Amino acid sequence: MDRILLVDDDVALVDMLREYLEQDGFAVDAAHDGAACFDHAPEELDLIVLDVMLPKLSGFDVLKRLRQRSDVPVIMLTARDDDVDRIVGFEIGADDYVPKPVNPRELVSRIRAVLRRVNGGASKAPADLQVGSVRLNPTARVAWNGEWRLDLTSAEFSLLEHLLRGAGRIISRDELSAAAFGRHHAAGADRNVDTLVSKVRRKLDATAVDGEQPIKTIRNIGYLYALPPS
Repeated sequence: MDRILLVDDDVALVDMLREYLEQDGFAVDAAHDGAACFDHAPEELDLIVLDVMLPKLSGFDVLKRLRQRSDVPVIMLTARDDDVDRIVGFEIGADDYVPKPVNPRELVSRIRAVLRRVNGGASKAPADLQVGSVRLNPTARVAWNGEWRLDLTSAEFSLLEHLLRGAGRIISRDELSAAAFGRHHAAGADRNVDTLVSKVRRKLDATAVDGEQPIKTIRNIGYLYALPPS
């Protein structure tokens, strides 16, 4: 199991990313300022996700110190739309950049890509995910309902994947918005999620095996993907 360290002062974001990464099979540690990053031994980590804007020590300062003692892969997070930041980060020793707001699905893909690169292609691809008749492949980003392939947009796939990974529990609209669109509390997020869920439901209905609609609405909260009868 690959161990990831998330370093970001946005506690809610770290909690959301931790949950998503753990569902994807990673072990996750967290630090909320630059100095706290060094409470974790880099030789015990497989990769660090490091925010640029941190209290106590900036992400760039943390990276400079890390590179004096370790070649652990580092993916930088930045809210700045600035090529200079990216150039500086790469020159210091960053392995990749992911812009904020972070789409968790993109971050997982970037993490796996960096791990494959540093391990000589040895990083194991995730297995297919299946709940009932619905099955999806996270690497190829294709999904099926029984024998029927589902024609899903990128956001629809990300939403369905998040629902399947959380099957049996209630998932808030905000969590689904972050999974599908890469943002929390955005204007119109609830409406956009409801619209996306409606589209996914229609595509599941069109290929239904048993006539059951697994995506249940939980009023005023969000949605639940129902587990099939045991």
